[in-house]
Amino acid sequence: MKYNSVPDRIPKHIAFIMDGNGRWAQKRLLPRKFGHREGVKTIRKVADICFGLGIECVSLYAFSTENKERPEEEVNALFALMEEYFPKFMGEMLENDVRITVMGDVSYFPERLRAIISEAVEKSKNGKRGVLNFALNYGSRAEIVRAANIAVKSGKQVTEQSFSQLLYTSELPEPDLIVRTGGEYRLSNFMLYQCAYSELCFSQTLWPDFGKKQIMEILNDYAARERRYGKIKQ
Repeated sequence: MKYNSVPDRIPKHIAFIMDGNGRWAQKRLLPRKFGHREGVKTIRKVADICFGLGIECVSLYAFSTENKERPEEEVNALFALMEEYFPKFMGEMLENDVRITVMGDVSYFPERLRAIISEAVEKSKNGKRGVLNFALNYGSRAEIVRAANIAVKSGKQVTEQSFSQLLYTSELPEPDLIVRTGGEYRLSNFMLYQCAYSELCFSQTLWPDFGKKQIMEILNDYAARERRYGKIKQ
C-alpha cells in the first residue's frame, strides 16, 4: 500500500507503546480480552500502513515484564491470542517480504508459543521490505542489566557503542520516534537506553482505534520538529 502526501522527512524506526486495549473493551462493556483481540487487528493495519509509507523498522511493545503481574486469566488469554495470531501473521509478513524480530526473554512463554515465535523469526530472516520488531516479555531495565552482566563476564570495559551491541536491538537503528497511544504520558520501561534522542508523541487514541489518520498526523508533526541531538542550530 502506498500513500500520497507523505511528509518529506519520516522516521526510519518508529516504536509503538500499544496502550488502551483493555479500556477500549471496558467502554463497550466487554471483557478485556476482546480489546486485545481488536488490538491485534490494529497491529496488522499499522504495520501495513507504516511499511507502505516507507518506514523501515516498526517496534511494538506487545508484552512487558510487568504484564506478568496481571490476572492469570488475562495472561493466559494473551498467550492463546499470540499462539493463534503469530502463525497467521507470519504468512502475511513472509508474503510482504517483512522480517520479524523479537526482543525480550521469551523463555517465560509456554513451549508451544516459543516454538511459534522462533519459527516466525527464522522463516522471515531474509525479509527486505522492513523489520517488524516485537517486544515480548521485555523490560528496558532488565535488558540493561542483562547487557551489563554480559559485559562483566567478558571482562572488558565497554563504550557506549560496544554496550549498545549487547542490547536486544543491536541490529536495529535507534528509534527516531516513540508513540504511546491511550492517553498516558510515560514510557513504562520501554527502550530507555535507546530513546536518548528519540522524539516522543502521546496520542489520546486507544490502540484499537489507531489508524492511518493518527499515523499521518503524528508523521506530519514529526517532520515539523527540529532534531538537534543536543547541538545548537547553525
